[in-house]
Amino acid sequence: MRKKIKLLKAALVCLLMAVKPLAFSQTIPVGTPVLDEYLRRMQLLGQVDSASSWMIRPIYPAEAFGVEHGFDLDSSLVDLDNSELHSRIGTKGKFLMMPGVYKAKYNSTYASESNEGAFIPNRGIQQVFSPGIYAEYGNFSLQLQPELLLAQNKDYEGFPIEHQATILFYYEFMNRIDMPERFGEKAYNRVYLGQSSFRFNLAEYSLGISTENLWWGPGRRSSLLMGNNAPGFLHFTLNTRKPVSTPIGSVEGQAIAGFLKSTEFLPPWPDYTIQQNPVYIPKPANGNRYMSGLVLTYQPKWVPGLFLGYGSVNHMYREDVSTFSDLLPIFNGRKGPSNVFDPVRDKRQQFSSGFFRWLAPAGRFEFYGEYGTRGNSRKFEEFATSPETGRAVVLGFAHLMNLKKQGRYLELSSEMTLSGQTVREEIRQLRTWYIHDHVRHGYTHQGEVLGVGNGPASNQLFVGAAWVEGLKKIGLQFERIEYNTDFYYYRYEASKDWRNKYVDLVFTLAPEWQFGDLLLSGKFQYVSTLNYKWYLENDPSGQYFVPGWDRQNFVGQLGLTYLFR
Repeated sequence: MRKKIKLLKAALVCLLMAVKPLAFSQTIPVGTPVLDEYLRRMQLLGQVDSASSWMIRPIYPAEAFGVEHGFDLDSSLVDLDNSELHSRIGTKGKFLMMPGVYKAKYNSTYASESNEGAFIPNRGIQQVFSPGIYAEYGNFSLQLQPELLLAQNKDYEGFPIEHQATILFYYEFMNRIDMPERFGEKAYNRVYLGQSSFRFNLAEYSLGISTENLWWGPGRRSSLLMGNNAPGFLHFTLNTRKPVSTPIGSVEGQAIAGFLKSTEFLPPWPDYTIQQNPVYIPKPANGNRYMSGLVLTYQPKWVPGLFLGYGSVNHMYREDVSTFSDLLPIFNGRKGPSNVFDPVRDKRQQFSSGFFRWLAPAGRFEFYGEYGTRGNSRKFEEFATSPETGRAVVLGFAHLMNLKKQGRYLELSSEMTLSGQTVREEIRQLRTWYIHDHVRHGYTHQGEVLGVGNGPASNQLFVGAAWVEGLKKIGLQFERIEYNTDFYYYRYEASKDWRNKYVDLVFTLAPEWQFGDLLLSGKFQYVSTLNYKWYLENDPSGQYFVPGWDRQNFVGQLGLTYLFR
């Protein structure tokens, strides 16, 4: 093993040769068990620099917080002169073993998945193995952290065929998004490049190619534009690695150009017909898409702790890319009424959002929010008169309260996400977040939504309380998830049958613990589902509110992060 590492180091020296001063660019990947949330708590406690907005991730701890070796948050792990795994490369470089990551998840009854990267909607057990190395020489850096996914992908009862009166309405949505219930009919095993990147770094800036998961916005549990619900996608990136100081405050930013992939898996019951008309309409054979995005944040120097941000994304089928304005979302905001057909604008699926985060380390408190809109082509007058049209919202807070023993805290947190529409015309015209009339694979990569993990038009409310001490945490959480409310109102408006909402009530025990160099995280969940897949059978007794197809799911998750010395 050590001989292989030495050979790898020698190969990396040839790849990373340059003559500039050292640059430190390893990241804490989004979703790394324990470390990802711990670093945010450290900022809330004032133990790392509060200048970073935390609204463009992954985070570069060395640049943003002054940590010498990225993941070595307390400078106790990496000794470049004496370690057998970490070492110097000449006088201008270094080689590090990244934390080894293992994740596992078990669903007892039916599939569930949200903000879990390479994981898929799966019943049974699925696992992700993610070892990694990092090397830099001069201004160049290479991070290799592939992900191996092994999923049982057992069969389960999904959208019921008995739901005959509803399936046609359901396919109005499924024909406009690539979001299969099940990824084939056998075990699903894949290897991804995962949290890998190759970069040229200069001062606060970085230019490179990457497959890392991205997270834009202040949310802890939901991001409207870019989250880690799907596997990372291949993209070119130009980004800051730390806040850039200006006379009026500090700024951060990222511009990406990437490539989204489709799946070959179909929605449930694709052969079903109604009056000899098939419910399933095949999507374009080549569902691969070009994606571009831009995010900027600003911290006014007159208001310490306040961060403001704006993000915009745009994706389209690759064969539809024809002009320079198709390449970056900042150049394609063709203004005009949404009900007027515009062949150039309407070939793109676009989203934009504005967001804020107010951080108060003295009070160990943060409050944040994000307001998004489906598209960036509305005129200001239209937006000012009807801001609720096409909107989605995230609001949340977190607060750490002192306990008797120094260094121990009670963490209280809550977050609300609303992406279901409230304007009747938006629902009737199927103007739902993440689905699209022209880009009929929707805002997805590898069959999973890139934004809010619970899918189109979902609403969530989360509350949590946790005992916290350093890397240790024991939390109790409750979440209410309401799935695809646009479909619900679209389907049941005519019948005025308002009993069928598809809702999960999720009760969670979430421990995190440190055992030496091993960091352990877990989630043990009981999920009570009301009216699974919106299915309800009338009760002949005449009672109006009756139990629908109510189900229970037991979910177990395990995350391990091993810190190499």
